[in-house]
Amino acid sequence: MKHGVAFRKLSRPTAHRMLMLRNLVTSLFEHEQIQTTLPKARETARLAEKIITLGKKGDHAAQTKASSFLLNANLLPKLFGTFAKRYAERPGGYTRIHKFGNRPGDNAPNAILELVDNPRDLRFEMTSRAIGWELLKDKLRKEDPTSIVQTGVYDAHDLIKSERKVEFGKEGGQLRPKTRWNLQKVLRFRDRSAPDQMSRKVGNYVDHLLANPVAAQKLSDQWKANEQESLATPFRQKAGHILPGDTRSALHLAQGAIGEQRSAPKSILSSEYLFGKKKQTYFR
Repeated sequence: MKHGVAFRKLSRPTAHRMLMLRNLVTSLFEHEQIQTTLPKARETARLAEKIITLGKKGDHAAQTKASSFLLNANLLPKLFGTFAKRYAERPGGYTRIHKFGNRPGDNAPNAILELVDNPRDLRFEMTSRAIGWELLKDKLRKEDPTSIVQTGVYDAHDLIKSERKVEFGKEGGQLRPKTRWNLQKVLRFRDRSAPDQMSRKVGNYVDHLLANPVAAQKLSDQWKANEQESLATPFRQKAGHILPGDTRSALHLAQGAIGEQRSAPKSILSSEYLFGKKKQTYFR
């Protein structure tokens, strides 16, 4: 029985644990998506929910408590402005935890902790891809892939609009019940532009699915037509290739590189040891 157990100790003394959790909450508010271990993610989510509630209150007492907790004072306008406006209609549940395999070395369970409805929402992206996959599967039963590439997916917005009206648990609709439930959940508290954003993501993902097979077929046909030439080589898709429309390889994504691409930060060019002290040279 868990009597008197209020929270996880995380094998750390009180001062170290609280500073670590404050740092994680600050990083979460700054990047809106962080990767850590599963127990730390659960404790960070518990504290982040309370701080966002202070941001929605917006009074002087809430600002004092939030400023004393966060390690970066520049995040206060974001907390009391962006987050308060984003979650004004949401009664709770401002964070989401995705399990992300195990960490190499000690095999600790990894997790991705994110704020819901953030610009890089993982569930929003996965739901868009699920809708695109099911929509393309239905279209391929009636149309040729080349014609779909030429015309595009023009009915994705209408599909999303109609599926939002279907009640959960009732039959009907084009999508699977689980996909429809995720669709309704991710769009419930978003603004009016969210269906348009999702329809664009659905169309882009359908184009992404069709681009590689169509391109491979065209290259294969071209090779067969020119197979008598000495320079003709067959087209083969290797594991980890960058597919049409991608900016990073599959191997790079599989290694957990989910963050947005940024310019290289300051790094050490060279280091020398002079008179027993380490001399470092930086570049901007």
